[in-house]
Amino acid sequence: MQIRDLPFSDPGDPDVRSGFRFLLWLGRMQTKGQATSLFWGCVYYGSIGTLPVALGIVTKAAVDRSGTDILRAGGLVLLLGLISTAGGTLMHRAAVTNWITAVARVQQLLAGRAEELGGTLIRRLAAGEVAAVSTGDMEKMGSGVESASRFTAALLTVTAVCGALVWFEPELGLIVIVGVLALVTSMLALLPGATRRADAQRSRTGHATRLAFDTVSGLRVLRGIGGEDLFLRRYVDASQAVRRASVRTAKVWALIEAVQVAVPGVLLLCLVGRSVTLVQDGRMAAADLVTVYGAVVFLLLPLKSFQEFAMAYSSARPAARRTVRVLSLRRQDRRDSHVGSADGLPVGDLHDPVTGLRAPKGQFTAVVCGDPDAGGVLAERLGGHIPRPPDVPPVTLGGTALDEVPLAVARRSVLVQEKDPVLLSGTLGELLDVPSSGAVTPQEALAAAQCDDILRTLGRSGARDAGGPLNAHITPKARSLSGGQRQRLALACSLVADPEVLVLDEPTSAVDSPTEARVAEAVHRLRAGRSTVVFSSSPLILGRADHVVWISNGSVAATGTHPELLRDEPGYRAIVTRELSETSARGDKSA
Repeated sequence: MQIRDLPFSDPGDPDVRSGFRFLLWLGRMQTKGQATSLFWGCVYYGSIGTLPVALGIVTKAAVDRSGTDILRAGGLVLLLGLISTAGGTLMHRAAVTNWITAVARVQQLLAGRAEELGGTLIRRLAAGEVAAVSTGDMEKMGSGVESASRFTAALLTVTAVCGALVWFEPELGLIVIVGVLALVTSMLALLPGATRRADAQRSRTGHATRLAFDTVSGLRVLRGIGGEDLFLRRYVDASQAVRRASVRTAKVWALIEAVQVAVPGVLLLCLVGRSVTLVQDGRMAAADLVTVYGAVVFLLLPLKSFQEFAMAYSSARPAARRTVRVLSLRRQDRRDSHVGSADGLPVGDLHDPVTGLRAPKGQFTAVVCGDPDAGGVLAERLGGHIPRPPDVPPVTLGGTALDEVPLAVARRSVLVQEKDPVLLSGTLGELLDVPSSGAVTPQEALAAAQCDDILRTLGRSGARDAGGPLNAHITPKARSLSGGQRQRLALACSLVADPEVLVLDEPTSAVDSPTEARVAEAVHRLRAGRSTVVFSSSPLILGRADHVVWISNGSVAATGTHPELLRDEPGYRAIVTRELSETSARGDKSA
């Protein structure tokens, strides 16, 4: 896999049983790239490991005063230098490729899962945790996977050098092996503590990130209630906890660094001292002393890769655990396992057997619930956003169970606009560029959603210079717009999509009454012939509905027109007219 081939046509089916298994799966998915990095790593370390032999030959030639041997040995040193340069360059190139492809694979998996789960993702996981996974965690996992091949190359080279030293001079070889084992053992002893402290640090960092993300997202509300100071103190406490955890982690890694310097240093002193004794006794030549010294100094380079791999893995493991928590979320297993085509959309009445709600095909249906939150849950169930237990009958459209058809079919058939929709940043034209039937233009949708004031606002902010309002930039989550403007802009996006069934959950709760009346009239007219289900208790919307459903205590209590229900249903009348009656005091519960 080359970088130019990204993105993947199919990122694969990840193993989400644990973070470790997910990292193994990532490594298996780029076996060719790992093998390439391993090969060039062996070339790089092997050429540098052979260099002490060449230096020993140069030393022997200098002692013998042989110019020809010096030239030959110099040529060998030059050749090994060129090989090590090429091997190091190509190893780094392969390592970077492995890192980028691993990150890209995780990125595509997370994007696909976010696209599948939609708005339910941030209700099942904190938004800050999702943000942490989709930013820094991907890079950590890429580093963990990429460093495995370089670590393996370093391990093979160290083993080969130690074996050669044992063969060359058993006593010195054993000293080197004991020193390497002492270094590795000390690192392994310190690594669990470092990993635990790193996990604690990342956990606190994730908490601080979530707190900052949630604070920024709700800044308008915090200012309204005067809660900025409270959340600032909370973030200060969280950031200080991160600082303390970072210092504790740094102390352990500093100790590991000290061990990596101290143990090889002691090893080198012991080896040089013993080698000098052997030279003085005539058991080893001076050139051999240069070779042994160079080999031990060389070992410091691959041994450094051991620490790099340990640090990368200690960071990748908790990152993989968090990623697995996201990737293991499923919207609807029945639908995911279904094999089918995205052609032939189901049509007909939308029916929820749990509550008995039925929205006739082609009509404007309004649903009134005593509990707005329960109404939101029902709206999500109608769109298949909530996994259905096996003992609960499915929502059907024209008699077809929505959770038993391909996901693409269900989404083209039923679109749910949540009460608090999230608007992405970009231009207004990009915001309205959604998958659609093409029957409704962006201009028609904006007009129906009564977005004239939004267009004027964008015009004043420089949209005219950008080429018109559709080219005007929308800030992240449209924070520069009011709540009512954001609602109407989200409604325009839903109208452009023009699904077979459009489910709107309180689409005008932040809109003034005159605008709400115009929106209800325009949507009713634009959606003529299409099924529209609106969860609302506003008389302005209920008066435009073809069909009104009153849900009480989790099931349909009555159906009819708005005037009929006002006349015949006291509970309905109490909710719609905001009467403080005995019925409203009981607090009707709905699903």
